[in-house]
Amino acid sequence: MISLNITKTIQDFLLGFLPEGSENGAYIGAIVTVALIYLAIFAVAGLYLVLLERKIAAWFQLRLGPNRVGFWGLFQTMADALKLVSKELTGTVKADKFLYNLAPYFVIVSSLMALAVFPFTEGFQAFDINIGIFFLIAISSIGVIGILLGGWSSNNKFALIGAMRSGVQTISYELSVGLSLLTMVLLTGTLQLSEIIEVQRTGGWLILQGHVPAIMAFCIYMIAGTAETNRAPFDMVEAESELGAGFHTEYSGMKFAYFFLAEFINMFIIAAIGATVFFGGWLSPFGITESLPWLGIFWFLLKTVALVLLMMWFRWTFPRLRVDQLLTLEWKYLLPLNLLNIVLMAVIVWLGFTIQL
Repeated sequence: MISLNITKTIQDFLLGFLPEGSENGAYIGAIVTVALIYLAIFAVAGLYLVLLERKIAAWFQLRLGPNRVGFWGLFQTMADALKLVSKELTGTVKADKFLYNLAPYFVIVSSLMALAVFPFTEGFQAFDINIGIFFLIAISSIGVIGILLGGWSSNNKFALIGAMRSGVQTISYELSVGLSLLTMVLLTGTLQLSEIIEVQRTGGWLILQGHVPAIMAFCIYMIAGTAETNRAPFDMVEAESELGAGFHTEYSGMKFAYFFLAEFINMFIIAAIGATVFFGGWLSPFGITESLPWLGIFWFLLKTVALVLLMMWFRWTFPRLRVDQLLTLEWKYLLPLNLLNIVLMAVIVWLGFTIQL
């Protein structure tokens, strides 16, 4: 793993205050500082994505949404967080205590590790590794272990059913997420996120360079990404009308909050990957603000939030699928279409039919 950008900057800053020969101490200090920065990003993004979801839901349903705690209800989710912190942590007597307590951390840590490799802007990236896309796909698959453990260790049949559904759903749709991203890797020739953005600096956004196969890959990616994060209309894992609350039925207080926040952070991660791979990440459209690199974070967040809003639009528009419909969509339609799309992209790249802007 090669430490770049923000990690290296903090390490150099700390070396200026430490005596000679303290490189290891500066590196450890930089890692701890970066971890605290990303924990703060994690907490703030999770809380305000919840607020955004509630506002969007209210807008779709002609309601006001949160509007009492703070201006425009901005402090509502902070109040909710304080309530969850103060709630008693309960559980079933016959639960497997060790696995029951461990499960939420699988979900939260995998989401946090995924955030570390995103280039928020040219100078704000914790780690830039040459297998960035592969790392994101691999680390995102760890979260499902926490869901499976949470459902099984709770000793609750409804939680177990929710966990089993999650295993089936997440593993199935990870295939389509991975293959749609692999389609774009064929176009760029690299797995490194910073290099994928550089390819788009010179040739335009990949969704335009790859034209039809890239648009197909993006559509498949958004459908599969919504399913992988257990968002409606694919929320079989939590189906309240059938399972109570699914895999986290027996969790309360902050342990429940970890699962709840992780869903929103995973939605942010899916949207951030989409913004980086398909829409140029922090690059401005047509290079209109290239002379102002500090605006990169604005463009990155604007594209990411736009995709988050698209996923929220899905949730409040479509009815929930049955579990057989969910698996039919993946195995009979999305997966074969994805495989065909990869072959089509390979032919287009081989023949040089990509569009350079």
